[in-house]
Amino acid sequence: MPRRQAPDKQQSLLLPPFAVLPDARIHVPAANADFDAAHAALMAAPVLGFDTESKPLFAPGQEDHGPHVVQFATPSDAWILQLHHPEALEIVRAVLATPRIRKVGFGLDNDRHALPRRLGLAPQGLHDLDRVFSRHGFGRNTGVRAAVALVLGQRFSKSKKTSTSNWAARTLSANQIRYAANDAHAPAVLHHALPAWEAAQPVAPQRRRPPGPHPAPGINT
Repeated sequence: MPRRQAPDKQQSLLLPPFAVLPDARIHVPAANADFDAAHAALMAAPVLGFDTESKPLFAPGQEDHGPHVVQFATPSDAWILQLHHPEALEIVRAVLATPRIRKVGFGLDNDRHALPRRLGLAPQGLHDLDRVFSRHGFGRNTGVRAAVALVLGQRFSKSKKTSTSNWAARTLSANQIRYAANDAHAPAVLHHALPAWEAAQPVAPQRRRPPGPHPAPGINT
């Protein structure tokens, strides 16, 4: 199948905006009751949108202590877990340790390397949605923006300024909370929409194998 092209940024700008969560459905636990509720909801979910955020490194030789934030989401809610809270760290360990919960996101190779160092365990049940689009001819790094345009027909916006902000801050800004929630919520929504989208995709033609050498007459094979 020839390489297929996802909508670029300019084409995506023509689409209606991604349907983000209302603020009331974005949870940033800070008290014991909040952590208990987050743990119960996350451990009960069969599938979670997933992403991480780290304080950027600007100078050579700086030690990377990230990720500092881990976010999970269902199609209806998002949880922003700041890992300076011991309770948040334990919730993240519990969710990532179980293969029973499928964690879906984009560009997860870096998380596979960073999370064991940060959490002391290898994450289980990670599913990189980039691989779904690769199967359909879109290359290896489609990303969330292009995926939302392809599957949902919507415009997904990401702020470069927010992405490079201080994710190790004790109190996250409203922009950081919204950014983190969107990055987990979009994969959760996409995961539910992907089966119908995949069923509508063209079937890749099978490659014909070149004919092999013919045995010489009189020789048993």
